[in-house]
Amino acid sequence: MIEQFQSLASAFAQYAWGPWLLIVLLGGGAFFLVYTRFVPFRYMSHAGQLLLGKYDRADDPGQITHFQALSSALAGTIGMGNIAGVALAIAIGGPGAIFWMWMTAILGIATKFFTCSLAVMYRGTDSDGQLQGGPMYVIREALAPKWRFLAYWFAFFGLIGALPALQANQLVQILRDVVFIDNGLLSADADHFTFNLSAGLVITGVCAIVIFGGLHRIAAVASRLVPFMSALYLGTTLIAIALNITELPSIIALIVTDAFTGQAAAGGALLSVILYGVQRGAYSNEAGIGTESMAHGAAKTSEPIREGLVAMIGPIVDTLLICSATAFIILLSGVWLEGGNGSGVTLTAAAFSNLLGPFGVVVVFICVICFAGTTILTYSFYGSQCASFLFGTGAQSYYRAIYVAFIVVASVVSLDAAISIIDGAFAMMAIPTMLSALLLAPKVKAAAGIYFAKLDAERDS
Repeated sequence: MIEQFQSLASAFAQYAWGPWLLIVLLGGGAFFLVYTRFVPFRYMSHAGQLLLGKYDRADDPGQITHFQALSSALAGTIGMGNIAGVALAIAIGGPGAIFWMWMTAILGIATKFFTCSLAVMYRGTDSDGQLQGGPMYVIREALAPKWRFLAYWFAFFGLIGALPALQANQLVQILRDVVFIDNGLLSADADHFTFNLSAGLVITGVCAIVIFGGLHRIAAVASRLVPFMSALYLGTTLIAIALNITELPSIIALIVTDAFTGQAAAGGALLSVILYGVQRGAYSNEAGIGTESMAHGAAKTSEPIREGLVAMIGPIVDTLLICSATAFIILLSGVWLEGGNGSGVTLTAAAFSNLLGPFGVVVVFICVICFAGTTILTYSFYGSQCASFLFGTGAQSYYRAIYVAFIVVASVVSLDAAISIIDGAFAMMAIPTMLSALLLAPKVKAAAGIYFAKLDAERDS
């Protein structure tokens, strides 16, 4: 049964992802970048002020603050994609895949400005009359009825894409490989099904306590854990990089050259380097996928452009900083060239151990627990929003029950199956998200022009 499930998941991802998606994500991001003439990039300092609550108003519509919205979105994006996803990108696509992850992030900054501005600009109400945001509401509220099917398309695949496949799988893997096997508490040659199942049940119980508390509890946990785990992870990687700083220029050169040759990729195919880099980049920062729009759409604000500016910070922190830090550690350590170091999170743990010894392993372990845990919580909100849109708010409790049960399933399937589930669903979610953003881009540009003109006038007065 599990083997059939894994085969179906792999086939789904293989057919869903293709060169056409490169055009949608990279081409769409490039269009947004040029279309705005880089204007939003000039207001990054203003985005920082928004994040710190300078313009917050208690009577603004929405459910959570700008900071909580970004923290919730980052809790979803700063996760196993930054630790396990980067390791997978290097192991399969070679160092050059990291370059294409960077490109996805740079273009994703502009994409997020548009998609998250729209999430506030065209909020809709759920079956209880509560204000909600996300691509499905944008499509329903702003586009002609002939496009309505795309809203249901997004919500359906959102139910699948939000499942905690990679997070639960990799959390169990690091517990098994780094804590139990490395310390002689479990045999590496033994059948690990019982251990994986037991660990999955424990994780399920812990996460259920927060998940059934809804958005406010999730946002509260995320706003506390995200700054801590980001600072701890980045601080540790900076120490490791500083100790090996003389080798860093050659590592950066390797990333850039391999991005256009594909020599280090499995099979040596350049297209596979680009495709896998964009794939992992999309999973890492979610730009153009639409999930993060649901978190930003819940922000307390009456100015859509403000939330678009705050959302732009996401890919910078998530991919350009944290993913790059992971990539540098793995490449500097050399473990990616050696056999027997495992894959995903185990490979990252081996890299930290190589450069920083036991201290590095402890940091990775702590960060994996925080990263995977907060992502599981945030994704439960995304899936619940999709279930609410499709079946009404009463369906949220049923979806959450299915969601926590799936943590157990993800704990016992293979890593390939876990990542394939998400990859395939994310590809399908990108279609309605990017198409609606492209169709409504003039609306965002017009609103941005008014907002920035007003802001400049206030500064000059």
